[in-house]
Amino acid sequence: MLPTAELHIHIEGTLEPEMLVELAARNGVGLPTSDLDELRAKYDFTDLQSFLDLYYANLPVLRTDQDFYDLTSAYLARAERAGVRRAEIFFDPQVHLNNDVPLGAVFEGIGGALRDSPISTDLILCFLRDLGPDAAAETLRKAMPYRERFIGVGLDSAEVGHPPAPFAEVYQRAAAEGLHRVAHAGEEGGPDYVRDALDVLGVERIDHGIRAMEDPELVARLRDEQIPLTVCPLSNVALRTVDKLSDHVLPAMLDEGLAVCVNSDDPAYFGGYVDDNFAALRSELGITEEQLATLARNSFDACFVDDERKSAWKAEIDG
Repeated sequence: MLPTAELHIHIEGTLEPEMLVELAARNGVGLPTSDLDELRAKYDFTDLQSFLDLYYANLPVLRTDQDFYDLTSAYLARAERAGVRRAEIFFDPQVHLNNDVPLGAVFEGIGGALRDSPISTDLILCFLRDLGPDAAAETLRKAMPYRERFIGVGLDSAEVGHPPAPFAEVYQRAAAEGLHRVAHAGEEGGPDYVRDALDVLGVERIDHGIRAMEDPELVARLRDEQIPLTVCPLSNVALRTVDKLSDHVLPAMLDEGLAVCVNSDDPAYFGGYVDDNFAALRSELGITEEQLATLARNSFDACFVDDERKSAWKAEIDG
C-alpha cells in the first residue's frame, strides 16, 4: 500500500449510508428512507449543488459528541487501511451550529477520535462560502475558544457565484491568529477563483484547482511557486466537472510539474477513499507507479508539519 497524506477530506462527507441509518435511529431523526439501496440510489449527482442538497439533508443525524467520535473514528480506521499517514481533515461548524449542535460537542467528538488514532491528524475549520463573509467571521469568533483544536481555515460549499474576495477580512483575521489558510477554488469556478484565492486570501494550498489548467500564465505560476493542489479525481467525475476519468487533467498537471496530490473529498458519496482513487488512476487513467509515487511525495510535501516528519514519510515511498 502506497503511503500518502490526505489533505482534502470533509469528515461530514465520510458519513456512509449504514452509519446514517444508525445515527438517525440513535437520535430519533427521520429519514426519507432507511433502505440502504434506496439511499445509495440518491448518490447520482448532476453537479456540485445536487450533491450539497443531499449532503446537508443528511447531516442533522449528527447530534452528540459520540456521533462525531464514531464518524471520525470510522474514517480514520478506513484511512489507516488505505495507507494514510497524515490526515488534515476539514469540518463545517456552520452546518452543525445551524442544526443547534453545540460547537463543543463537535470539537470534543472529532478531537477524541483524532487522539485515539495512530494516524497523524489535525483539523481545518471551513467556512461555507454561500453563507457569506459575515457568517464566516462570526464562526471564527465562536471557534476561537477552541483555537488549540484546529490548525487552519478553509473555504468550501457552492463555488459558482461565491468568489474568494469577499472573505479577505476573515482570512486576514485567521492569519493574525497563526492559522494556516486553504480554499476550494477552480473546481466549478474558473481560473480567476484560483488566482483570487492566492492573491486576496493568501492561501497556502488550493483545494481542487483543476480549472487552473485553462490559464497558461496561472499554470506557470503554480509550477514556479510549487503551490500544492489537492485534486480529487473520483469526486470530479461524480460531480460532472469531468465527464469520465479518462478525460481528467491530472496527467497534464503532472506533466506541467505542478505540486498536485490525490485525495477523496467526500468518499461516502463519490465512490471511494484515497486508495480507491489511486486504483482508479492506475486502471482507468494509465497513471504509472512512478507517477503515483510522485503524487504521494507531493502530498507529504504539502502537509502542515515539520520537515523531519515529511522526510520520514517520503522515505517509506522509496524504501
